[in-house]
Parts: sequence; C-alpha cells; structure tokens
Amino acid sequence: MALVPPPLKKDDDIDDDSEYSPFYGIEKSAVLQEARCFNDRELDPRRCAQVITKLLYLINQGETFTKNEATDVFFATTKLFQSKDIGLRRMVYLMIKEISPSSDEVIIVTSSLMKDMNSKTDLYRANAIRVLCRITDGGLLGQIERYLKQAVVDKNPVVSSAALVSGIHLLQSNPEIVKRWSNEVQEAVQSKAPLVQFHGLALLHQIRQNDRLALSKLVSGLTRGSVRSPLAQCLLIRYTSQVIAESGPNTMTGDRPFYDFLEICLRNKTDMVMFEAARAITELSGVTSRELTPAITVLQLFLSSSKPVLRFAAVRTLNKVAMTQPLAVTSCNIDMESLISDQNRSIATLAITTLLKTGNEGSVDRLMKQITGFMPDIADEFKIVVVEAIRSLCLKFPQKYRILMNFLSNILREEGGFDYKKAIVDSILILIREIPDAKESGLSHLCEFIEDCEFTYLSTQILHLLGNEGPKTADPSKYIRYVYNRVILENATVRASAVSALAKFGVVVEGLRPRILVLLRRCLYDNDDEVRDRATLYLSVLTDEPSSIKENALFQGLDVPLENLEASLQVYEPSEMPFDLEAVPRDVKAHQQMEKKAPTRSEKKAAKDASQKAAADGGASKSFEAYEKLLNSIPQFSGFGKLFKSSAPVELTEAETEYAVNLIKHVYPGHIVFQFNCTNTISEQLLENVSVVMDPLEGEDFNQVTTKPLASMPCGVPGQAFVAFEKPEGACSLGKFSNTLRFYVKEVDPSTGDADEDGYEDEYQLEDSEVTAADYILKAGVSNFRNAWESLDSELERVDEYSLGVRENLQDDVQAVTTILGMQTCEGTDLVPSNARSHTCLLAGRFLGDIQVLVRLSVGIDSQKQVAMKLAVRSEDPAVSDIIHEIINS
Repeated sequence: MALVPPPLKKDDDIDDDSEYSPFYGIEKSAVLQEARCFNDRELDPRRCAQVITKLLYLINQGETFTKNEATDVFFATTKLFQSKDIGLRRMVYLMIKEISPSSDEVIIVTSSLMKDMNSKTDLYRANAIRVLCRITDGGLLGQIERYLKQAVVDKNPVVSSAALVSGIHLLQSNPEIVKRWSNEVQEAVQSKAPLVQFHGLALLHQIRQNDRLALSKLVSGLTRGSVRSPLAQCLLIRYTSQVIAESGPNTMTGDRPFYDFLEICLRNKTDMVMFEAARAITELSGVTSRELTPAITVLQLFLSSSKPVLRFAAVRTLNKVAMTQPLAVTSCNIDMESLISDQNRSIATLAITTLLKTGNEGSVDRLMKQITGFMPDIADEFKIVVVEAIRSLCLKFPQKYRILMNFLSNILREEGGFDYKKAIVDSILILIREIPDAKESGLSHLCEFIEDCEFTYLSTQILHLLGNEGPKTADPSKYIRYVYNRVILENATVRASAVSALAKFGVVVEGLRPRILVLLRRCLYDNDDEVRDRATLYLSVLTDEPSSIKENALFQGLDVPLENLEASLQVYEPSEMPFDLEAVPRDVKAHQQMEKKAPTRSEKKAAKDASQKAAADGGASKSFEAYEKLLNSIPQFSGFGKLFKSSAPVELTEAETEYAVNLIKHVYPGHIVFQFNCTNTISEQLLENVSVVMDPLEGEDFNQVTTKPLASMPCGVPGQAFVAFEKPEGACSLGKFSNTLRFYVKEVDPSTGDADEDGYEDEYQLEDSEVTAADYILKAGVSNFRNAWESLDSELERVDEYSLGVRENLQDDVQAVTTILGMQTCEGTDLVPSNARSHTCLLAGRFLGDIQVLVRLSVGIDSQKQVAMKLAVRSEDPAVSDIIHEIINS
C-alpha cells in the first residue's frame, strides 16, 4: 500500500516560502511493497511508473538495497517489458541502468533489449542501445557490435547519437572494439544532424587522442568547413587549440598553424562559436598583440549584449587577459565602466577588478568613487576580489597610496565576515611593507580597527606588526595607548600578544622604557597564566643591563628554518653531546621556497597577480637578511665586508635525480661566495665530506680563496657547501664555472638506519654556473621616477643608440633588456601597448657599491619591423653608466 502523506487541514500553518516534495516521508520498505504491482496480470502503467520513480529517488538519495532486494526489484522490472506503454518502457530502461544487474542476471534482460534494439520504434532502439552498452561486458559486446555499427550511421539522429554516446562510454572499458568503428564514426561526423555531428566528433577525437599526427590530420580536414553544428564547431575549436599548443609556431614565418581557422570562427553567426574562438585565442601560449586584437574586438561587442551570460563570459575572459596583457584590454574600458551598474553582481565585480588592472594613474580617482557606491551591494566573496585588485593597483601606482589606503580603512570599519576583513588587513600589511611612505597612515588605520575588532586572529596579527614597526616610527609613543587598551579590554590571547608588543617598544625605545615597565607591572595581576608569565619574563629582561637587552634571544629572530630544525631533531640521538643549534642548515630547499612565494592559484596560465609578486619580493628581502646572518656566522666569510646581493636559487640538477643541488650567489665588493644547497634523496646512502669543485671556464679575474665543505648529508636533510672567490674590488667581473660535487659515500642499512664504517669516494657532475652583469645590480624601485631622474646630474648621463634587427613586436625586446640588466621596472612601463610603434620603459636599481642607477629605455619599430633602441643612463657615478652600456654592447 502506498505511503500517502496526511491531508492538510484548512487551519494548518503552512510556510508559503517552503517547497513541498512529493517524496516527503517515503520509506524503502513501503516502496518495495508497492513494487509488487509489477507482477499484476493487468498492469497499471501509471502506477508502475510512479513506483519506479520512487525507487529511482531512493537510489539517488543514497539508499542501499541488499542483494536479495535488488534481485527481486530487477526481476519484477523485467516483467514490465510486456507492457506496450511508451512512457513506462522508458522508465524501465532507467531502472535497469540504475540497478546495474550482475553478469548472471544480465542474460535475463538481454533478449528483450536486443529485440527493442531492432524494433521499428526509434525511441525503443535508442534507449535499448544505451542500456545494453551500460550493463553488458566485453563478451556480449562482441555479439552486438554489428548492430551498434549500423546504429552509428542510422538515418534517425536519435538512434545515431545514442550509439555514439554509448561508444564514448565503452571506449573506457573496451577501447579495441570501439576503435574498429572509425569509418562509421567519420561518416557520422559528416551528418547534417547537429547532435550527431557533435557526438561523432567527440568520439573520433577520443579514438585518436593518443596519436598526435592523426589528431593533426583530423583537425586539418575538418577546419576546411565541413562542420556546421555550433556545438561541434566549439569542440573543433578546442581541439584546434590543443594542436596549436603542441605544434608551436612555424619556425620560418612565425605563424601559428590553424590560427586562420580561429580567426574565421570569430565571424561565425553563432555567439557560442564566436566566444569559444575568442577565448581560445586569448589562451594561446605567448599570444602576440596582433593575434589578440580581433579576439578582444569580439569580446568588446559581447560587453554590450542584452544577454547576461554573454556579458559575463566576455568580462571574465577579459579579466584573465588583463592579468598578463592589461594594455590590450584598455580599449574596452569605456564598455566595462557601464557594467559597474549591471544588475548581475558577478558581472559588475569582474568589470571593476578588470578596470583596476587596466586603468591608468589618472583614472584611479574616478574608479574609487564608483567602487565606493558599489561595495555595499555585493557579497563578501566579491568584496574580497575587489580588495585584492585594489591592492594590486596601489602597488602599480604607489603615488596613489593615500586614496587607496583611505578606501581600505573605510571599508575595514564596515560590517563583514572574517575572510573579508582578513583580506583588507593583509592588503594594508603588504602596502606598509612595500610602500615606505604608507607606513604611518597604515599603522594608524590598523590601530583604529583593533579598537572594535571582533576577530582574535586579526588582533594578534596587528599587535605583532605594531610591536615590530611601531618603535621604528617618528613618534612611537602614540601607539602605546592602542596596545595597552587591548590588555584591559580583550580576551586572554589578545592580551598576551599585547604584552609582547609592549615589551618590544621597551626594548627599542629607551625613552619609553620606564613607562613600559609600569604598564607591564600592572599586567602581573592578570587572571590568565600566559599573560602573567609573559609580563614577568619581559620585566626581568627589561630590568637587565641596557647593553644586553637588545641582544637577548627573546628579541632576536630565529634564523633557522623550522623545516630544517624539525628534520635535525628527528635524526638527533640523545647522547652526552647536547643538540647543537649551529649545526642545523640555515637554507630552505628550493621547492619549499617556491611554495612560500606562490600562495594559491598558481599554476594557471594567467600570470601572477601584482599582490603575489609583492609577497614574493617581501619573501626575498627576508631571505637576504637570513643569508647575511648565515654568512656572518661563518668565520671564513666574516671579513668580506657588507653583503650587497644574494641571487635567486638556480637549479644545477634535473628533477628526480639522486642528488638535488641549487646555487645561490652572494656578491660582496671584492668577493663572490657560491652557496650550494645540497639534498641527498637516496635513503640507502650517507654522504660525508661533501664539497663542490669549481673550475673557471671563462673569466680571469676570479681567484679561489676558501671553501667550506658539508660534514655530513643524511637522506632528506638539506645542507650547504660553500666556495669563495676573490675578484677586483668594485669590479663587474664576469665568468663561467664548471661544478663537480665530490663526497664520501657510506651505505646505510634500511632496517636499522646505521651506516657502514667503510665507504668510498665518488663525484657527481653538476650544471655549469655563470656570473653575469645582473648579479652586480640590485633591483630597487623608486616611487617617483621623474623626480629621481632629475635629481641626478644630467652631465653624467650616457646615451647611445642600438639596432636590434627585425623583431615581431617590442614587448620581447623590452623584456630581454630588462632581464639582462636585472633592474626594477617602474610605473608599469614593462608592458608595451598592443600595436605600439614606440615605447619607453623606465628602469631603476643600485649597482655594486650601493650606487643608484636609472635607465630610460626607448624602443621603436618601423614598417619593415626593424627595431631601434635608445638607452639613456644616469647614475651617481659616470663609470657605472658606462658599464651599463658595455653590458648591452656585449
């Protein structure tokens, strides 16, 4: 008996907004009882269809059937083949697919399905093919293969599509059988029915996807115009993009194969095909401005479409393009500004963030006014995207930090969730770190925020920042009130952080120390143990001799990476010798550094956001301080003077090799120290007395003065070996070296972890290393290039012109010169506008000896694509300007 919900009375309270489900309250036992109607002599098609619907609902809700229950339902369902009702027959097909009978039970229903597959009713034929291909194994499939081949080329598109879709599923389990259908599938691709052509192309691609040549021939044949179905054309565009990516541009002409097809599709009658082609062009690897222009034009047309889905698709694609080529999107700015008021908030958010990436310095004020009225109307997840875009804009135009910082502080006071507030706080922290002029205002805004902050994590983060940066400001005393208020008003975790922040003020600012001691004594009566203990500890330290306070370990950063400290403690065995912290390696593995520099969305085709770049730069500055501490702690290098620059790690071994080695070059005025970070990946070996032998291949100015080998290198524990060379003081000496890793190998017993007493010497050849001109130039941007340029004596300027020959565009030349010089691009001039005939790039840096150097790089291209370059250099030392020109000449 069916389980019927109780009738609703007139006076029952019903929520008008609630949705009523016809399946509410059904139970498996009751439905199985109802399924007995399948055995009735006189079948009621409508009732049977309702019972099957309930069974399908239970299955899709995750209800499990025992083997006996499933068998009973299956056999009862097969009896419904007696009915001629078309609607019930379709429900039977669905039920058999969902039950997935065992191989023993399949035989029962196979004859009925094969009979339907040869029926004159096309609807029966299509559904029978789908069910048979779902439940049969390879043995039975061979018997019906002939029927399936015929169905692929059937005149009825419903039957043909059913066979093709079944082939796509069968290809996973029985690829050899499906591959024999190639001729029939090719014939289906030429069908006039849109869905048949779409499914046929999808199956043909899967059959040939592992054969690059066959796939290229398929695309070559179909791009000539035989595909008419819009869905199939979209598929063909994707396959064409795949072939383009694998083949690369023509080495003779520089043109991409099949690019003309994508350009033709931009003029298709169907919006779907036009968008797919435009998106494919924008995602091409190394796409040029000439290739990008027609796609941007199509997307610009979609921005003013009456269809929301087209507007959303266009603005999302333009947003991705703006990450790598913002100047190419500037032509769409006017259209995107009109989308800020779009009713669809997703479209409006994407339009805002794209405008922030593509806007110039003059448009910042106008954009901020528009965003101010826009922010209250969107959800937190969209607000976070806008905040990240504003952070990138501020890093791009540092002169506008006041407007952007005020905007961030205003929205910080508004209502919002934790993730939203954290995004704003993180943005302000990055701006404080990257823009020195913004530090005072940023700290003031954060102080006001913690007065009403409800999130403990953010309060402790800001207090930590105040403790580090507050004492270094012009008036540190004004921050004491905000910090001490947290001791009085907040929870225990925040109070403990506030105590630590107060102690840092007392350490750095001697004039505030007596007042800090008074405040810390008040904290001794706190009701939380952690707060009292911290106050007691810091009082003890601050009352010591003034000369020893700053040297106390509590206020010195731990210069040992936690990963290395953990690894060293794991391999340490208790003995009479205490654990030596100095023996812990100071450097982090290369892949760990990369993980720290690339937060979340990496690995996409779009380039990193400016905020991520800023985070990476900040990580680099911290690494420099760690390197300086490490090198000063080594007696052999302590007399080399002040460290000028440490390079980024350069891999000297391939991935997945026995030993992983990367190189960091430390540049001093008269020396270069080569730091080799080594890791042993073989668990059965212990390496001892590990050193690197460097032989100069080019460059006569270098003279090796000392080395520092690595005593022991167990598996998985990174270590460092050093080699130091002397060079002429202040000279820009260039050279190339061959590198050989030498060591003493001892075999390790995997079961006990003990190493043999005896071993043997061995060596491992590494990649060559070079000292280039960029190693002597430190990236150092300036907030206002024009003022910095005019502050240097114009008489010290050195100007020269160069011919760069035939080039495709100016962007590659600007990028090449920037890389050779190793200088910082300023004011967003590293990006060349699309179709630009000339461009000026501004570069800034500091040369060895802390000498400021600025470069104006002007490039131009004529109608024959001949590129000329003018290089103007100003420096505090004219000899440095001459060196810059010598680098370019060489």
